[in-house]
Amino acid sequence: MSSALWIAVFASAFGTLLIRVVPFLWMQRRLNSAAGLNAMPQWLTVLGPLMIAAVLGVSIMPVNPGPASWLATVAGLLATLLVWRRVHSLGWPVAAGVAIFGVVVLACGVILPG
Repeated sequence: MSSALWIAVFASAFGTLLIRVVPFLWMQRRLNSAAGLNAMPQWLTVLGPLMIAAVLGVSIMPVNPGPASWLATVAGLLATLLVWRRVHSLGWPVAAGVAIFGVVVLACGVILPG
């Protein structure tokens, strides 16, 4: 590998480390202060759901928008929601959504080649 690639790999690794360690150390210092748990900023309680919504939004948009990809995306979402409504867990709904998405993509690929 070239040296430029190694520099990019180390820069990515260091950046990933920083975005995980800096907030951890910052919160650890705040929780150890006199205020304790009351020191947690309000924006931090909203951050988790916002990140999940952002990942969901990116995941829902098909890479190659077209009728087959939209059909697979909608079928996968519906399967995920229906299974989640039944079992109220995380693993089975995700597995069902991925499986249905794959089945629809394969079926549309056979029916609508290319």
